[in-house]
Amino acid sequence: MTGDVDRQNLIGTPLTDPGPKPQSNAQRALQDLREMIFSGRLSAGSNHLESELAGMLGMSRTPVREAVLMLEGQGLLELKPRKGVRILPVSPDDMREIYDVLTELESLAAERAAQKGYGAAELSDLRLAIEEMDKALLTEDLEGWAAADDRFHSELVRLGQNHRIALIVNMMRDQVRRARATTLFMRPLPLKSNEAHRRVYQAIEQGDADIARAAHRAHRQQSREMLVDLLERHRLRAL
Repeated sequence: MTGDVDRQNLIGTPLTDPGPKPQSNAQRALQDLREMIFSGRLSAGSNHLESELAGMLGMSRTPVREAVLMLEGQGLLELKPRKGVRILPVSPDDMREIYDVLTELESLAAERAAQKGYGAAELSDLRLAIEEMDKALLTEDLEGWAAADDRFHSELVRLGQNHRIALIVNMMRDQVRRARATTLFMRPLPLKSNEAHRRVYQAIEQGDADIARAAHRAHRQQSREMLVDLLERHRLRAL
């Protein structure tokens, strides 16, 4: 009888929410190494032993090895037997291919967003990203501008409401971030880029799908040419 009562009490007792699971060491290593690559602390073309990376992260080699294998699959580094880890440089050819895909997919997202008939409230995040880019350029805060630019493109894709476009764009975003981090302080102030963002926003706001698509394609094509040119010149200087 007591057992039945105990079972009833257990069944009727509400379960407490354990909250989010803590990160494993491998997950933390993955996150920290990615950030070190994007920030340039682990510079493109540099070589590192796994023991060195483990020391930098303050953990054992096992989770670092797991993180390294995942980052190799993402194209950020390569693992060389008996030689350690090499941080892969950003390739101009890779950027050409990536921007070709991004240009078409994001332009389609801009077209679809213009067809949705969004109101001002629904476009507020897109507008805010442009305002933040403008403010950043007033103080020549290029890192702040780059962060706001990321938010603009992410929000544009979200507004297009195509899940597969979002998946593919997200796969390529990390490489674009790396390329921009390499060239951010080599380029002139991106005043034309801000103007292009405004044209895309206005076309979406006005529901003009053709102009939204064409304006965004022109913007991405110009960005591609400038970025690839800077990468090629940077690579020549590094030789």
